[in-house]
Amino acid sequence: MARVLVPLADGFEEIEAITLIDVLRRAGLEVISAGLHEGVITASRGTRHLADRTLAEVAMEEFDLLVLPGGIQGVKNLLADTVLLEMLQRMHKAGKRIAAICAAPNILRNSGIIGDSDPFTAYPGSLEMGKGGRYSSDRVVRWGRVTTSTSAGSAFEFALDLVEQLCGQSVRDSVAQTLYLPFD
Repeated sequence: MARVLVPLADGFEEIEAITLIDVLRRAGLEVISAGLHEGVITASRGTRHLADRTLAEVAMEEFDLLVLPGGIQGVKNLLADTVLLEMLQRMHKAGKRIAAICAAPNILRNSGIIGDSDPFTAYPGSLEMGKGGRYSSDRVVRWGRVTTSTSAGSAFEFALDLVEQLCGQSVRDSVAQTLYLPFD
């Protein structure tokens, strides 16, 4: 079973993180939410959450996919976390999958994981937070082992795309069918 890490920082976008965790778990994946600190993590709309573990506790563990939720303040907090940035570089060099939604693709742009000519998508209002890459207005963009998505409104499409990458089309279809999404 593939292992997935979803880091949670104060200010993360609720819809994005919770949708990702939920949909990936419905697919039977082992999903670990990891807070940048112990205790309650306050999301962008003031909801309060407890992560499964802390990022420091899982920093040396192996994951098949690391998914970064957005939220402007959450992304700023993730960008400031050296443990996360080191994990991203290690996973990228090992050829592991990395994904980011909303403002979080800017973390990948700033760390060189998305290079100058690599296509990506992100929340348009966040583009000034990063440098590099070739912006696309598509809702989900795959480039090699990096997948990006635009916003909370694309969270289900993004999560199902990740399920397809890790589990195949039949699992993706099975999960999507139970959700009764209007686009599926």
